[in-house]
Amino acid sequence: EHCISRNNIDPHALKVMYRLKNCGYTAYLVGGAVRDLLLGREPKDFDVSTDARPRQIKKLFHNCFLIGRRFRLAHIRFPETIIEPSTFRRQPKHDEGGKSSKAELYQHRDNCYGTPEEDVLRRDFTINALFYELKTFSVIDYVGGLDDLKSGVIRCIGDPDIRFREDPVRMLRAIRFAARMGF
Repeated sequence: EHCISRNNIDPHALKVMYRLKNCGYTAYLVGGAVRDLLLGREPKDFDVSTDARPRQIKKLFHNCFLIGRRFRLAHIRFPETIIEPSTFRRQPKHDEGGKSSKAELYQHRDNCYGTPEEDVLRRDFTINALFYELKTFSVIDYVGGLDDLKSGVIRCIGDPDIRFREDPVRMLRAIRFAARMGF
């Protein structure tokens, strides 16, 4: 039970999600687009998360370009917009990709693919960690983002002391969301 209508989702984003789904991959509309649609606002962009790897995405779309060094992303270019499907990620384990310590704040080894449940834990705020699934018309919420939207709360995913030290810009994003949405 939600107010998201496919009529309000960019048709190019729908095309990307349907093609991924029809080729056997999982594909969700994610992040700010889901948040904005639930709040009755027009999203500024439509991002897709999937279990398809970047090269698999590129094979499905002739208008796809891969970008990024640490974590490869696909940009699918349409005349009016770019849809950016990203592969689900997870937090790297300590023994993956070289040295790691508990004191390490910054993620330098981002090419660890994961599940939707793992991907959501890497996102910044609960209200940006919602997935919309085409097949069942459902909103998937692993971290309490729907409750926070209803309550008007900006809540960090994970330990805020660590998450804000990892990326201090998150504090500014939190303030911007709170001001823009009246949270």
